Order: sequence, then C-alpha cells, then structure tokens
Amino acid sequence: MTVYFIGAGPGAADLITVRGARLLATCPVCLYAGSLVPRELLESCPPDARLVDTQKLDLDRITAELVDADRAGQDVARLHSGDPSVFSAVAEQMRRLDAAGVPYEMVPGVPAFAAAAAALGRELTVPTVGQTVILTRLARQATAMPDGEDLATLGRSGALLVLHLAVRYADEAVAELLPHYGADCPAAVVAFASRPDEVVLRGTLAGIAEQVRRAGITRTAVIIVGRTLAAAEFRDSHLYSSERARD
Repeated sequence: MTVYFIGAGPGAADLITVRGARLLATCPVCLYAGSLVPRELLESCPPDARLVDTQKLDLDRITAELVDADRAGQDVARLHSGDPSVFSAVAEQMRRLDAAGVPYEMVPGVPAFAAAAAALGRELTVPTVGQTVILTRLARQATAMPDGEDLATLGRSGALLVLHLAVRYADEAVAELLPHYGADCPAAVVAFASRPDEVVLRGTLAGIAEQVRRAGITRTAVIIVGRTLAAAEFRDSHLYSSERARD
C-alpha cells in the first residue's frame, strides 16, 4: 500500500501529469481538497473509489483516513492543488505517516506560478534582466514567516517575486516592496490560473493593488513583481547562440 501525494495542477483538469492521472485511475481511495481540485479529475477515479473531501477536515482526521487505508491495504491518491513541493502542507502529513510506518511517494504537478507565467505569456527568467525567482508568501493569518524571510528583506535582492496567499493584502505587499522595486516596476496578478474563470491583471507596482480591488479578487491568486515581466531589450540566451560551440 502507498499514499501518493499527487500534484493536481493549478486548476485545469488536463494539467495533471500522465503519471498522476494513471495513479488516480488505479487508487481505491482518493483524498482531495474540494475547494481547489477540479471535480473533473475525480471522474478519473475507479467507479467504486472512496472519495474524501478534506476541505473541512483537520490534520488528525486526514491522517486517520490515510492510516485506515494502509490497514486495509488500499493505495491512496492524495490530491493537492498545484505541485506538492510548494505551499502544499504535505510535510506535516509525511511526518505523521513516517511515525505510523505508512509508505508514501510524491508525484510532481504543475505549480501555480508556472500556470500564471503561461497566462501572462512571459518567461520569468530573462538573460541580463533577471535570472532568479523567489517564491514566498505573506504570513498575516497563516503560520508566521521565519526570520529574514519578510518582504522587506527579500525585496532587497531585486529578483522576481511570486507571492502566494497574499492577494487579500496587496496594499501591504506593495508598501513593503516599493522602496526596493520602485513604483514603475512591472507587476501582475493572475487569479484562477488555467481555469475558465481565469483573471489576469497587468500594470505597475504602484497601481496593481487598486486593480485587485476593482476586480474583486480575494483568493486563489498569485502576485508577481519584477522587471522580467516587461523585458523587451535583452541579449539572446547563450543556449542558442551562433557563437556557442556545438559538437
């Protein structure tokens, strides 16, 4: 028996990986977050699969479901939105499964920031403009951030920032980043990336919070701030350069 932590992707049902879809079709038990995972994915589960919506379950009850499946010898598809390696809360689940002696595997998925970049039609790393992407979030009502990972500190790098769980606090994020990026720095917000109700906002750091308010976006969105979002004049990558030696 194995618990498979499967990245369900950012929202579009066809953005799950082939491996993830194959496992989903074979597992007799599926735990999923009903508010984030598209219902269409559940149609891939076996007809008699036990489907458990974890939206209103705490960690103890989720762990109990996984341990019970282990005792019954049933594989579990544990669907998480996006990719399980980023802001997925799988670490505490795996820690408890380790303690219970329950085996598990991680199956990567398409992360929200990648779907947002696709919606914007942008490469986030551009030669001579920006080669670093920082994925972070705001604490506020969630778990506190570690020392040194506040926006003021991270903003000093000037790297492209992708903020998760921050759209409700766009004004605060902008205030912390303005001294480091400047009012004219390109910024964007992508909500419900890859879904039919996807919303894309483009602008500058100075005005993006107002756009968020007008659009009424309060959840399931990422804020992206950085010069690569509007980069046009930059040197071609060395990867395809005619000056590069090719054997």
